Amino acid sequence: MECCARVSVYVVSLLAGILAGALYGLLGVRSPAPPVVALVGLLGLLVGEQIVTLGKRLVRGEAISRSWLAHECVPRVTGVPPAPAPTAATPKNTPENP
Repeated sequence: MECCARVSVYVVSLLAGILAGALYGLLGVRSPAPPVVALVGLLGLLVGEQIVTLGKRLVRGEAISRSWLAHECVPRVTGVPPAPAPTAATPKNTPENP
């Protein structure tokens, strides 16, 4: 079910973009920014959100580590979920288990 919810978010986002584009077309208005500029702006929004999260953590006196950044911030910017942490049950790469 989670997969369907994730797909529906993309579909709704695409439909909203198409609707906005159609409205711009009907009004004879050009897009306010070239697509690359718009995507860079969106990246800025995502990074800005994480800067606030980082700042709040620093204000609370909590430690900032690479693993925290990789687990909490990177997935929110890239949209890629973090890799699961290895557990004791997961065999390590050995000559017997490549």
